[in-house]
Amino acid sequence: MYLYQDALLFMAGSWTYPAIEMLWRGETHSSMALAGGMCLCLINHICCDLLKDKNIISRSLAGAGIITAVELVLGLLLNRLLGFDIWDYSTVPFNLFGQVCLPYSFLWVGLSLPAMALCEFCREPSLEDQTKQNLLKKSH
Repeated sequence: MYLYQDALLFMAGSWTYPAIEMLWRGETHSSMALAGGMCLCLINHICCDLLKDKNIISRSLAGAGIITAVELVLGLLLNRLLGFDIWDYSTVPFNLFGQVCLPYSFLWVGLSLPAMALCEFCREPSLEDQTKQNLLKKSH
């Protein structure tokens, strides 16, 4: 079940994260698809599994931490190490190495709510069964 959910969530994150960035900044980079997929899968496993008994505020803060951590790791790798210069938050207050910043981390708290809702939706057993049935019908 997890492989199916992870694949579905990775694809959803790979589409939504760049789409959100296009709406916010007017541009994106292909690496944001990787970031989005990673974020949604991690939010699923951590916020919706490990922390499922915690309150929504704790889970949203954890989701923001996940998104910020993914952004930091990818930023250090892609921007600092490989020199892609995809984004630079060095002029934003409370930034860390110009790769993440506190104001955006606060935005990620709110973004975590629909992310967790999507993760919960993808957990519906009927969704997996319907998708498998549709794939079987198309292969015949």
